[in-house]
Amino acid sequence: MTQNPVPPDDLLRGKAYTEGEITVAYDAPRCTHVANCVRGLPAVFRPKERPWIQLWNEADAQRVAEVVRTCPTGALHYALHGAPPEAPAVPTTVMPVKDGPLVMRGDLVIQTPAGEVREVRAALCRCGASGNKPFCDGTHARIGWKSDQPGGQATPDQRGDGHPEEGQQADGARRD
Repeated sequence: MTQNPVPPDDLLRGKAYTEGEITVAYDAPRCTHVANCVRGLPAVFRPKERPWIQLWNEADAQRVAEVVRTCPTGALHYALHGAPPEAPAVPTTVMPVKDGPLVMRGDLVIQTPAGEVREVRAALCRCGASGNKPFCDGTHARIGWKSDQPGGQATPDQRGDGHPEEGQQADGARRD
């Protein structure tokens, strides 16, 4: 089965960096600092410098795109000028990360407070404490959330708000 690529305008959220044949977009609230980009192309992805994405340090736009596709959260996306957008993975995969988010790849349609979002890669919150729901923002690590804790979501003390979201658990299941 062939899936249609998500239009590049749907994927390029956040700050855009353009050089030559490629634009890379960085959506900071979705970054959990997995650092695949930094390990993959340390001359391009330089988090201690400004601008932190230095596309001029890599002449091969295809190589940059290859590394951006390793970003599990969808914080990084690319558009190759004159080329089709990133195609969704087939089949769609869903993987829970121990003590972390639910990582998804595929032709995704995600409901957010701002409306429907088309995506090819995403890390969704499992702890219930993200400030960027439904996306993971790394809060689970700061609060010490463990995926095997009773109830599956952060405690009121861990969340710091004293109450879960109305009618919903971290796994998306409705409460009665």
